[in-house]
Amino acid sequence: MKKILSSILVAGMLLGVGATTSFAIGGPSGAKVDYLIQGQIGEVVVNPYDIAPLTAIIRNGGYDLKDVKVRIVPKKGGQEIKYSVSNKQILTHGGIPVFGLYPDYKNKVEVEYTRILGDKADKLKETYEIYTAPIYAEPAGIKIQDSAFFTEAVVHKAADKEFSDRLYFLTGNIQKSGKGTQVVWNNPVGGALEWNFYPQNFVIDTKGEIRWYMFAEPIYDLKSIYNAGVMMGFKQNDDGALTWGYGQRYAKYDLMGRKIFNRQLPIGYNDFSHSLDNSPNGNYFLRVASSNQKRLDGKNVRTVRDVVIEVDENGVVLDEWKLYNILDPYRDVNMKVLDQGAVCLNIDASMAGKTLSSEDLAKMDESDKFGDIVGSGPGRNWAHINSVDHDTEDDSIILSSRHQSAIIKIGRDKKVKWILGSHEGWSDKFKPFLLQPVDSKGNKISCGDSGSKCPGYLNEKGGFDYTWTQHTAFKIDAKSKGDILYVTAFDNGDSRGMEQPALPSMKYSRAVIYKIDQKKMTVEQVWEYGKNRGNSWYSPVTSLTEYHADKDSVVVYSATAGTNFNLQTGAFESLPNPYLMEFKWGAKEPSFEIQLKGISGYQAMPISLKKAFEN
Repeated sequence: MKKILSSILVAGMLLGVGATTSFAIGGPSGAKVDYLIQGQIGEVVVNPYDIAPLTAIIRNGGYDLKDVKVRIVPKKGGQEIKYSVSNKQILTHGGIPVFGLYPDYKNKVEVEYTRILGDKADKLKETYEIYTAPIYAEPAGIKIQDSAFFTEAVVHKAADKEFSDRLYFLTGNIQKSGKGTQVVWNNPVGGALEWNFYPQNFVIDTKGEIRWYMFAEPIYDLKSIYNAGVMMGFKQNDDGALTWGYGQRYAKYDLMGRKIFNRQLPIGYNDFSHSLDNSPNGNYFLRVASSNQKRLDGKNVRTVRDVVIEVDENGVVLDEWKLYNILDPYRDVNMKVLDQGAVCLNIDASMAGKTLSSEDLAKMDESDKFGDIVGSGPGRNWAHINSVDHDTEDDSIILSSRHQSAIIKIGRDKKVKWILGSHEGWSDKFKPFLLQPVDSKGNKISCGDSGSKCPGYLNEKGGFDYTWTQHTAFKIDAKSKGDILYVTAFDNGDSRGMEQPALPSMKYSRAVIYKIDQKKMTVEQVWEYGKNRGNSWYSPVTSLTEYHADKDSVVVYSATAGTNFNLQTGAFESLPNPYLMEFKWGAKEPSFEIQLKGISGYQAMPISLKKAFEN
């Protein structure tokens, strides 16, 4: 009897274990929900799309949601982030998108929403606790890299009330590592594929706290030809999503990290960098290069930073501008005076202060040496186009050519409309398109016999000057009308006056705005900043000046300022310490200024959460 009872008891126990296990994985009661839910809807999913670790989605839990508001509770003394969420964003993400979490921190997130089930609607307000992991970026293994992004943020001018809600998207690059230096083009020769740096893309608030960053690993591979390159040309579209390019790709993702598209460049083009303009007409203008161009001497080459293409939303190429056929790829006066130690991101400390002679260029032109090198003609870096801006008013493009130290407007017909730059060295074909500098009263300004040394080219107050090795030549649509154009640029200042100064410490950079009369073919300098900051604010490469209509302001990023260079050893002893600032229109001093220590910066822009979540 005891044996029978014992057998029944063991069988019952086994049956109980079996039943419990069955219910855990499915069975008569259905699948078990075995993940934690904090609030009254669904689970929290951190980094839902894999590339934005400081975002999360609070899932809808099977309810319909509307009237959603989100607030990230700031740290003590920190910056609040709050925004509303449109119905289409709720539907797209299957719940409440959360943006702006602090890294390595237990964030408190307040949400308000209406929860609907059938005919019942409840208005709820809850607080969620969401932990995020520390920031990670691929290390380069170099002794001057001390952190994933920057080592310190120093607020030099606290944001005025009007700018206290700003979030700034910054882009930069970790220095080259062994992983990303093994691949080059060789068929045809040349190109710029060796330009390969791991990306640093992140958002800071006005306190200097990181509130978003891109974890690039899922969409980036330093060892792959078609999945690496320098991430550049970021723009926030009207729909709130980001567009940019890198290497052999161009992409569009929303701020939550959701992929909209990520495409390989059309096969006839290669080596995207610097600029992708999201035109109001819905198309994209990409600064690329030709995958295979036959030169007049019969040689086939990959060109370098001298082609612009227009693609539609489906990636179909609608038009191209081969600039070596439009401009003069053999104008070399500016190339001769460039500091060979800083040819954009090709930084070579051992070449600092050195220039190229006519003999050097002649030997190069006669050689079969092609690629990302300063030199004349297709296949070499003669133009270095670093920004493209589509002017829809007359369907033209405005370009910044670093190695010509010129801002140039070119029509749909591939004809030059005007050139803003030194008059020195242009052939007769282009002289009619050179803009004449004037003062505020319309009086002509002389820039000397050479046409390069304008009244403001010395480090002194006031006076007109051209831009030298500039970046980001952008039309200000809100201020421009008809023949009158306002254009911003960051005047890096290398080769100013078509020469290298007696001492490197004499170099300086400027943020500058010009007023161009396209009918009279004149240019007036209406605003500048930076000359008074001297060499400590000098950025030899990269950087940005851009107008933003939402606050009638100008954002300036001196992105490679403050690099410690040892003249004796010929080596950089630190990464740059860039300055980010924002000015009210016409102001002489910034309403906000912050300096980031220990980062190779590229460009910066305000990020609109209204565009991203409320539209």
